[in-house]
Amino acid sequence: MTNSSPGPRADEAGSGRTAALLERAAAGRNGRAWSDLWTELYHNGTLDVSHPLVLPALTDMAEGDDADTAASALHLAGALLVQADQRYGTRDLRARHAPEVARLLAAAHRWRRVTADRDDYCHLLEAVLNLEGDIPWGEELIGGVVSEEYELECPDEDCSAALWVVIGERGFFSTSEDYALSEGVETLPLHPAAPDALDGLGRRLHGLALADGHEDVAHALTHAFGEATCPQCGRRCSVVGQVVARSG
Repeated sequence: MTNSSPGPRADEAGSGRTAALLERAAAGRNGRAWSDLWTELYHNGTLDVSHPLVLPALTDMAEGDDADTAASALHLAGALLVQADQRYGTRDLRARHAPEVARLLAAAHRWRRVTADRDDYCHLLEAVLNLEGDIPWGEELIGGVVSEEYELECPDEDCSAALWVVIGERGFFSTSEDYALSEGVETLPLHPAAPDALDGLGRRLHGLALADGHEDVAHALTHAFGEATCPQCGRRCSVVGQVVARSG
């Protein structure tokens, strides 16, 4: 019977590649280093969180002076922790690396306060959510703010129509058709949450965006935490509620 599991030499080779890629990423001189590192850590659709050097190395990069390197390190570190949370054998990763997680979170907050670019700022908010670990759907929530749209589904079981929620330069509306490929599609205006009516996560993120000078992100968040109407059946639903449902 053939043993298909990697032997010690294969493990050592993989560990050496990861260490070398971390060094390249930290040096900041190779644009492919981060994509190669993500590729190296991906196995069967999930990130490999087992390498002992990864989180400490990413922590050091996040605390450095290069904004791009720090942002990339925080993005990967947050993604690794979310992956670890969802796998039985690695659920203790946050506890085992509590000092590094605390340092990463402090770095994420430091960088978000000084980041002017809208999308970079949003990705730092995503990193904060992933590093805190309270919700597993931070990527989906913030991803919609970055792309200025959510591709969801009507929650009515008798309808279940595709539901596009658009927030940004193209407008603030919902539609059940691919508006990018069709002309004359039916659209319905969104119902944003009143800022003073926000609570919980919505209130917190909205407040951070305003405090950091990103009024456009704050405005988009009122729509993400507001309601959309399905053009097919007329049902109103929570946008973030459908984001959570889709991510689950």
